[in-house]
Amino acid sequence: MTRWWLIAIAMLACAAGAWGQAAPAGNERAGTQLLSGGHAGHGVFGHAVMDRVSAEQKHAFAERVNFEPLRDLAVFHNGRVKILDTLARETVLSLTGSGAYFDLVPAGENRVTRVKYDPMFTLLDMMIDPAYYADKPLIHVGFLPLREAYLDRALPDDAATRQRLMRLTRVTPVMVEQHSTDIFNELGESPEIRRGLGDVEQALGLYLGGESNLLLVAPPERAARWEHLGDLPPESAARRAAEALGQAWRALDADGVNEAATALAAVLPTIHADVYPQGRRSIELAYNRSNAFEWGFWTYGLSLVMLLLAFGTGRRWLVAGGIALLVAAIGLHAFGFVTRCVIAERFAIQNQFESMTGVSLFAAVVGLGAMLVRRQWLFGAAAAGTGFLVLIMATQTGIPGMSIEREAAILNTSVLLKYHVTTVLTSYGLITLGFIVSLFYLGTHYAHRFAGRQADVVVMASAAVTSGGGGSGEAEVNTGPARTLRDLDKAQMTILQLAFWTLGVGILLGAWWADHSWGRWWAFDPKETWALVTWIVYLIVIHVRMAGIRDRGLTTAWLSVAGFFVMLWTYFGVNLLLPGLHAYA
Repeated sequence: MTRWWLIAIAMLACAAGAWGQAAPAGNERAGTQLLSGGHAGHGVFGHAVMDRVSAEQKHAFAERVNFEPLRDLAVFHNGRVKILDTLARETVLSLTGSGAYFDLVPAGENRVTRVKYDPMFTLLDMMIDPAYYADKPLIHVGFLPLREAYLDRALPDDAATRQRLMRLTRVTPVMVEQHSTDIFNELGESPEIRRGLGDVEQALGLYLGGESNLLLVAPPERAARWEHLGDLPPESAARRAAEALGQAWRALDADGVNEAATALAAVLPTIHADVYPQGRRSIELAYNRSNAFEWGFWTYGLSLVMLLLAFGTGRRWLVAGGIALLVAAIGLHAFGFVTRCVIAERFAIQNQFESMTGVSLFAAVVGLGAMLVRRQWLFGAAAAGTGFLVLIMATQTGIPGMSIEREAAILNTSVLLKYHVTTVLTSYGLITLGFIVSLFYLGTHYAHRFAGRQADVVVMASAAVTSGGGGSGEAEVNTGPARTLRDLDKAQMTILQLAFWTLGVGILLGAWWADHSWGRWWAFDPKETWALVTWIVYLIVIHVRMAGIRDRGLTTAWLSVAGFFVMLWTYFGVNLLLPGLHAYA
């Protein structure tokens, strides 16, 4: 009964259309449009109902389907032309909160096994067999009290399943449909509950109306609108291939699906072939497959570990391995950033995810360059630490902006504004690099202070590696700690001075742009005010150095740590907690 009831809901949702999106105004960033409006209900894969299949049958079928011909098909979605593989990944991420859908397959009494599906399979399967997912944990509910509210109402007597879904952070579409109204009536006074319910309802709409996103037909002119696959005549080759794909899918005929997919992938690029995108599709597919930023932070992490171990042991092979891994990590990082720029057709720093990946790449390159010039591998360790710290935050904490979006409207208003944003973000990368170097300084200082002779030996090993192992052992013991601290102090001061001047120039560029755009140089907006506070912290660093106080290096290191956390507040806290003019930042 649930099966037919859900199909009826799907048809109603398709008939109702989908959410539209107004063009961004002022300094608002273009939002993410989950559904392309006005194209639902075509039934391009046929309208027949698929027989109920088990999770084991579904998994066995998925293993035999070849999606390679379909992955790089061009599709217009959320304001840009992307590939179908990207649409599948974004759809699954929006629904499940994860990069892939995991089905729960029974594996004995009171036991289940997670089975991972290709996002391409999940995307097509939800269009062809939506009823299969009616009682599957598909929809991510991030707000814990809301998730508890759904599960307590849906599974009052099944504690084991309730706990399993709590850990999975997902609920089923049936739960959403049956209990959302009651939850709103009982708990709707909470803004967090209302916001969470809105997200869940959007996810439900994406599940029910995902077929509306199949804008796969290139227009006759580049400025014209892409057409839905269902807008083609029923007798067209593309429609016949899509219909055949749906029929084979419902019959669990993997060979038939593969044949129809190949036919569909062959015919769509021939429709208005002069407009259909070519080279950029393969670049986007390579970007998706490489997971360059994820592999990058793992490689940075391994490099950091090896270089820190080398600091304690003096083993040259650890230094060589750490530097090789650092170069590999920067290569992966650069590949991800550059390909993203090519795909987006802009300099990819417009949102938090992009700015974090961009500034950390710059900081890592600066650290590598300093290491090569100064022949001091601790610069390399700082570069690896910066890359690891920033990339793991960007990729693993749900930072907004992972999906490639069209450029924020405000950034199109002036080249001067782009210089302002780029310069300020560059200073943030330098601040992060300086923070890592300062942590090394503090670690070396306090290790020497509290561990005495043992710390001398540790730093002696570091100095021996840096200098190539020359010199007498006794001289290294006596001069190693002081020399290492001196080198680290010079390094942190050089980087922090660069950050100071870069941030200052960025603030001035922003004020200049504000005078042209808003008629005033300064408005005491939270973002610009806290950027000034951050700059003042590093102004204090400059004055501390000029004042000639005792332990200048130690004071500088602690001020660098303080400045880093002030910068984090400016970059993240102000955006999330304080209203202001910098909605795009």
